[in-house]
Amino acid sequence: MKTILNLSHYSGFILLIMVIMAAVFAGCSGGNKQAGADKDPWLWLEDIESEQSLDWVRAQNRVSDEAFRNQPLFDTLKDRFLNVFNDKDQVIYPVITGDYVYNLWQDEKNERGLWRRMPLADFIKSKGDWEVVLDLDILSAAENKKWVFDGAEWLAPDYRYCLLTLSDGGTDEGVIREFDAVVKNFVADGFYVSESKSSATWVDKDNIVVATDYGEGSMSTSGYPRIAKLWKRGSLINDATMIAETDTTDMGLFVYGIYAEGQQKVFISSKKSFYETDLYLLDSGSPRKIECPADANFYGLFGNYMLFYLQSDWVAGDVSHGSGSLVSFDLDSFLKGKLSVETIYMPDAKSSFVSLLSTKDFIVVATMENVQSRLKTFRIKDGAWTSSEVPVPGFGTISLIASSDRSNDYFFDFSNPVTPSTLYYGNNTDIREIKKQKSYFNAEGLLVEQYEATSKDGTVIPYFIVHKSNFELNGKNPTLLYGYGGFNVPEQPYYSSVTGIGWLEQGGVYVIANIRGGGEFGPSWHKSALKENRQNAYDDFFAVSEDLLNRKITSPDYLGAFGWSNGGLLAGVALTQRPDLYKAIVVGAPLLDMKRYSKLLAGASWMAEFGNPDIPEEWAYISKYSPYQNVTKDKEYPEPFFITSTKDDRVHPGHARKMAAKMSDMGHPVFYHETIEGGHGAASTNAQQADMWALIYTYLNTKLKHD
Repeated sequence: MKTILNLSHYSGFILLIMVIMAAVFAGCSGGNKQAGADKDPWLWLEDIESEQSLDWVRAQNRVSDEAFRNQPLFDTLKDRFLNVFNDKDQVIYPVITGDYVYNLWQDEKNERGLWRRMPLADFIKSKGDWEVVLDLDILSAAENKKWVFDGAEWLAPDYRYCLLTLSDGGTDEGVIREFDAVVKNFVADGFYVSESKSSATWVDKDNIVVATDYGEGSMSTSGYPRIAKLWKRGSLINDATMIAETDTTDMGLFVYGIYAEGQQKVFISSKKSFYETDLYLLDSGSPRKIECPADANFYGLFGNYMLFYLQSDWVAGDVSHGSGSLVSFDLDSFLKGKLSVETIYMPDAKSSFVSLLSTKDFIVVATMENVQSRLKTFRIKDGAWTSSEVPVPGFGTISLIASSDRSNDYFFDFSNPVTPSTLYYGNNTDIREIKKQKSYFNAEGLLVEQYEATSKDGTVIPYFIVHKSNFELNGKNPTLLYGYGGFNVPEQPYYSSVTGIGWLEQGGVYVIANIRGGGEFGPSWHKSALKENRQNAYDDFFAVSEDLLNRKITSPDYLGAFGWSNGGLLAGVALTQRPDLYKAIVVGAPLLDMKRYSKLLAGASWMAEFGNPDIPEEWAYISKYSPYQNVTKDKEYPEPFFITSTKDDRVHPGHARKMAAKMSDMGHPVFYHETIEGGHGAASTNAQQADMWALIYTYLNTKLKHD
């Protein structure tokens, strides 16, 4: 459920995998009862927009508002954050579409944003003017909506028409509308898909494939479409031809198109579970199954080669391709009845694949070695792949941004916690700096180091620490520990203006824990914290916490923890299992009631990660860490700060609501803040982002800087 909050302002840390995961993690509305659920006195808080629930929310918000908004630090941080977010001299991260670069721009005058473009050639030369294609603020005012831009699916090769997705207030549900980028308006009587967690792609100008809510029985228990149809222009969507369906208990269907080698190829992803997928190619109007491992991650096309990141070994013919490797799959050969698979990149025990981009003549692959970024290009000749190293700037994090299959142009971002994000242009192994973000906070005297802790079972857990070079090992350094540990997503050290202003510049120490469950060392690192092994991730987090104490960097009176989404669950477990370690804990957009999580919104889709609480054997291990079931009246807890959004239709706000209510009823003091708008990120505009982060960092500075 990973959500990288406020990517453009945090560091430009835009990862392709996050775009893919954003579609996969979406959910539907929920709140169904289950056996025994009526014993929960706080179940009514799952009714998201009832007056009773919202009255409770408003009362809780007043408490946190009175505690933090009246402090001078709050106004200072909010103003500085907003100035950063609205800075007109920010690094602009491109989306390459045909001969253009597209970008969504938000500032104080354009809260919802300007969707705009510039010729790619001009962008590379760092010159030229932006042309506004769609003003989201004008559109929102005209339609009485709070539209948030959620991406465009283009019709190639002309790239004039697109299927534009907009959500009201930042929810995962959105509407899909056909848009003409030449006349800069929606197509009259064009394709329109009503609000749902839909996916759609072009077959040709007059036909699209749509997976959406077609009415009763068309959605899975995870809240995703389970039916995909071929819809012809001019006809009604309900008259579209069904081409694929999956069981109600499966996760759902997702469709997407890739234009390559002069052809539009439509893929249908039938997800049996979060990590098990049947992949189909639409071939002559019918789905044809691709013979690949169900747990392989499809990363797009390079020419006619499908690219897969393997989560387990794949024996293709007489050759075994190892778990964690990147491989190519010759689609043309497969369609002719021959299986041809080649290894592109195979990591060792301390390295892993992160992401890739495809250009006309090669692919660009970002990898990690001991959680530090590397970059390579790969070319294929006579069926064999060869690599070349790209000379990246040094220690830090690389985020692949955009590429063009019409040329060998590509862009990537580089940063580390004390080096502002820098956009680089590349062509083969030649790179040059396009734009370096200004320093938004004073990083003078800050060091970034990598340490290791030993977890309960002896596993070595690396972590990054950012601190002043002259800090004293006296146990009194205010320290904030961040973790995630799930869904095969790695955490890397990158530049964050928010963390810099709100914490580092205030004298704090910042720590990123590379715990199991993430993807820092490939699939095995992730699998070692799945289901019955989930406690490993939490033990890793506690091991890093204890290592910080043992090194005299900090002590429990000065140590805080922070997590969001799945990381919010981590923060909740830290709160309930090891309250002795922390003075402050930010529990953001969290999963907390693990008995009911699979009944709420997208929860059923995550059972491959956590397990099924309705199966007694699986509830036996889930119940041992589920925060909502393990908070007790007779323990002493740090005073947590719960953050969520009424509009979060991915992780139900009832998790945070019920936990806060239960703790308060037991006599434990808590802080709680719920935004009305914002979806899973709890904010949609720059002003909302600034306000939320100012609340969070005022809380942290108040609780941890108490000398």
